[in-house]
Amino acid sequence: MTTAHNTTPQYPFTAVVGMDDLRLALLLNAVSPAVGGVLVRGEKGTAKSTAVRALSALMPAVDVVGGCRFACAPDAPDPGCPDGPHETGAIEERPTRMVELPVGASEDRLVGALDIERALSEGVKAFEPGLLADAHRGILYVDEVNLLHDHLVDLLLDAAAMGASYVEREGVSVRHAARFLLVGTMNPEEGELRPQLLDRFGLTVEVAASREPDERVTVVRRRLAYDADPAGFAADWAAEEDALRGRIAAARELLPRVTLGDAALRQIAATCAAFEVDGMRADIVMARTATALAAWAGRTDVLEEDVRQAALLALPHRRRRNPFDAPGLDEDKLDQTLEEFGADEGTGGEDDPEPDGPDGGPDGGGPEGGGQPPQDGGPEEAPLPPEAELPHQQDREAPQTPPAPEKPEPAEQPEPESAPQGGAAGEKAAVGATEPFKTRRLDVPGLGEGADGRRSRARTAHGRTTGARRPQGALGKLHLAATVQAAAPHQRSRGRSGRGLVVRRDDLREAVREGREGNLVLFVVDASGSMAARKRMSAVKGAVLSLLLDAYQRRDKIGLITFRGTGAELALPPTSSVEAGAARLEQLPTGGRTPLSEGLLRAHEVLRVERMRDASRRPLLVVVTDGRATGGPEPVVRAARAARLLAAEGTASVVVDCEAGPVRLGLAGELARELQGTAITLDELRADSVSALVRTVQGNRKAA
Repeated sequence: MTTAHNTTPQYPFTAVVGMDDLRLALLLNAVSPAVGGVLVRGEKGTAKSTAVRALSALMPAVDVVGGCRFACAPDAPDPGCPDGPHETGAIEERPTRMVELPVGASEDRLVGALDIERALSEGVKAFEPGLLADAHRGILYVDEVNLLHDHLVDLLLDAAAMGASYVEREGVSVRHAARFLLVGTMNPEEGELRPQLLDRFGLTVEVAASREPDERVTVVRRRLAYDADPAGFAADWAAEEDALRGRIAAARELLPRVTLGDAALRQIAATCAAFEVDGMRADIVMARTATALAAWAGRTDVLEEDVRQAALLALPHRRRRNPFDAPGLDEDKLDQTLEEFGADEGTGGEDDPEPDGPDGGPDGGGPEGGGQPPQDGGPEEAPLPPEAELPHQQDREAPQTPPAPEKPEPAEQPEPESAPQGGAAGEKAAVGATEPFKTRRLDVPGLGEGADGRRSRARTAHGRTTGARRPQGALGKLHLAATVQAAAPHQRSRGRSGRGLVVRRDDLREAVREGREGNLVLFVVDASGSMAARKRMSAVKGAVLSLLLDAYQRRDKIGLITFRGTGAELALPPTSSVEAGAARLEQLPTGGRTPLSEGLLRAHEVLRVERMRDASRRPLLVVVTDGRATGGPEPVVRAARAARLLAAEGTASVVVDCEAGPVRLGLAGELARELQGTAITLDELRADSVSALVRTVQGNRKAA
């Protein structure tokens, strides 16, 4: 949906309480759209969407060619505009649009729809613009951007890289300009973004609800006042909004005169190199952000604090080396780098202590200001002048995780299985995982119809064409050959006389495509005493961590069940957050007996519930164990019954055999046979293992 105007006024930007980094990042993009947008990460209920939607009211209006559906600029219209060529005519001024992209949007809704029937029969390019056309020269906002389907992410990446959108249907193509400010919000607990899209966001900020009672009271008071009378609340904050809008305009006007000195540029390059970010986009974004910070503070020179603040906004999401690394920067390392590369010469502005911008001086965003947005003015408190600054954020400390002390490794001896569970003497503290490795792909057999992903074969909207069928609803991908074949026998009866093909709607055929889907990968991990040898459990955790990384890359949902002592625990309900799974795995203690049957029965229950929630997402059960069963009465018999129950449900499964030592009982292999799945060793799980064969999970049709 497009939200250019609403009958209900937006919540005022200046009425947002706290969240200094978020407000600053949004304002910097308002000053300089070239910064490249903002990714807002945070827990639910922290007003992420409220702040983003309020930004559109602060953006300057834009001039467009009258009647152009693609918002062409009058002074430089797009030569390839589908509504062109444009004649000199009326110029319209309109507010900056903020277009919202729903997570469940179709491809045609995003890029636009081409009428294939008219294109084939009449040779006419009848094009209905999509959201990318609406967002041109405006803001494209994606709430829960981490849940966006892969094919939509690919289209966003293409448009962001080329500044244009292409719609192609069987050789008929339409192109239009699509340059927009990309703003996304996400809850990290629901999964992470693909690195390619993550890098497209210029800045990133973390938000969290305040733990300060007075601030929370202010938030609630203002929200209740807005809900009771939106128009009156907006009117009460109109003066603050106008003042902030004027400051944005002044900073935009000053921006071209800001000088980025060689010393500041050297600090930027050194910082990006020190944090080992990939590519050069980080350097460019930091340079643009530091320049915008100087303009926002009313200065024409970039200072060291601008470079520091730019690094805190532009680098955290780029320095991550793998999906399980938490975003953030080591601020001590940042300060050391800036000091090292800024000691020989100043970063500019030292010969001109008096800033020449409109808000110069310590109270107006000068050398001590740091460019923070105004806050907490309005009718409920004494208003601050528009140029007043919040305290600079350079002194805030990012939480640091102290390194775990190194401990000497004891000899590998399993925990006695008679030890009880639950913090008793038999329980061992959690051990760390070995370094993750690239695993072989484990597929679910057959052809599914689940959500797009990268694991198992499925009928999808994207992929290679395997056939044709009559459209089921709106026409998707046209199968041109099948359409022509369906229309050809009727040309004479339809009175065809010219070169064109007479095509009716009944002739249209859409392509049936085969791609890959994401699955629900449910891990059932043995944490009993037989697995408690330090080196073995460390290797097991490394293997599961590697499988979690593989699941992240293949866009799966994951769940984690652990069993030990007398029962099984659902350590992680099925989720898209692979990071949560990695965190639970790291904290996993070991010890006690091996209630294998309890783990399998808990897996059966979890899969039953998930099948009701999403029947199209096929499960893959990964049991990580040495195959022993010692917990409860008749443990071996109960484990075999539980395995056969899962097999009867058609659950695809693989058993990762963790048995070690010169004498092996082969119990994991027996479990795999009961599950009608496949058993592989830890060595065979590695993609680079020369001893392993290419394996796929055998389904419930495999003979026991």
